[in-house]
Amino acid sequence: MNKVQHKPSRKGKLYCSIFGHKFSVSKQITHHVFEYQCSHCKKEMTTNSNGALTDLTPKYREINSVLKQIHQSKQTRYANQELKKPLLKMTS
Repeated sequence: MNKVQHKPSRKGKLYCSIFGHKFSVSKQITHHVFEYQCSHCKKEMTTNSNGALTDLTPKYREINSVLKQIHQSKQTRYANQELKKPLLKMTS
């Protein structure tokens, strides 16, 4: 599925160059890794391995997609294990 890329306006770029970016979470990859997008200039950022913000390049986009797949499979495996655990019965 291809997303429509919004062109940043001159006003948005000017605003961000003066006041800074206003990032909001555009996608949650894991509990600690997010993708962000500036609401004014549409610049995209992500968290790197150190937790700092970095530009969302095609390399990081691919890393995030693989990381999301791994995280989802781990979460489903964990949920299935929790369902298979027997309930403890208290006996006296």
